[in-house]
Amino acid sequence: MPERDSIKGSIQFKNIKFIYPSDKSQKPVLNGLNLDIKAGQKVAFVGESGCGKSTTVNLLERLYDPVEGQILIDGIDIKEFNKEYLRNLLGYVQQEPVLFNKSIKENIIFGRQKLLNELGNPQELIDKACEEAFIKHFILNNPDQYDYIVGVKGNKLSGGQKQRIAIARAILTKPKILILDEATSALDNESEKEVQKALDNISKTNVTSLIIAHRLSTIKNADVIFFLKMAKLLKKVLTKNF
Repeated sequence: MPERDSIKGSIQFKNIKFIYPSDKSQKPVLNGLNLDIKAGQKVAFVGESGCGKSTTVNLLERLYDPVEGQILIDGIDIKEFNKEYLRNLLGYVQQEPVLFNKSIKENIIFGRQKLLNELGNPQELIDKACEEAFIKHFILNNPDQYDYIVGVKGNKLSGGQKQRIAIARAILTKPKILILDEATSALDNESEKEVQKALDNISKTNVTSLIIAHRLSTIKNADVIFFLKMAKLLKKVLTKNF
């Protein structure tokens, strides 16, 4: 496997066909999917429910493997990576962040302790991630700071604060690819603006961003927008050159 620091984050989906193993009808969710995403691009996926947006990123995470075709990162088939290595290349932010009744710090480093220690000074990395996610000001102005207990499912925080902590967790170990799966869809307009500001800030780095969204405000700054249709070829509908 290549050194983690050498990975740039380009992604290719080559003639992907996928059928959920539990689907008795064996209807393809993806059929002939071809994608070419450059390292550092901000790419959005749009389309009706059930068209395969989340399935596409699930295949990248190797939660499933395609029936046909290949998925490549920097030209290397992801099946050549062990799953721990692959998933350490990825950051993931979902619609409803999973937070535990523990401190802010414990929630941020959850599942990343081993890699965090390998990358350098853990507290410096935590501070940097919180700064980039625009949550550091809230933390430092709280009397308990990183030791603040967020409550069951983060119920002591606002929706925007929870999502920005989830973003800090996702970018903590400097992923090469950041997946945002409806990351702002459950927020009110004010919270969405806060979170979107953080996401736009992060997208200025070299990370490759994959965005699944319905709201135009979430995808309007994307470099490329892909539109998916049910079991059809993926079509590129908008490209912006910078």
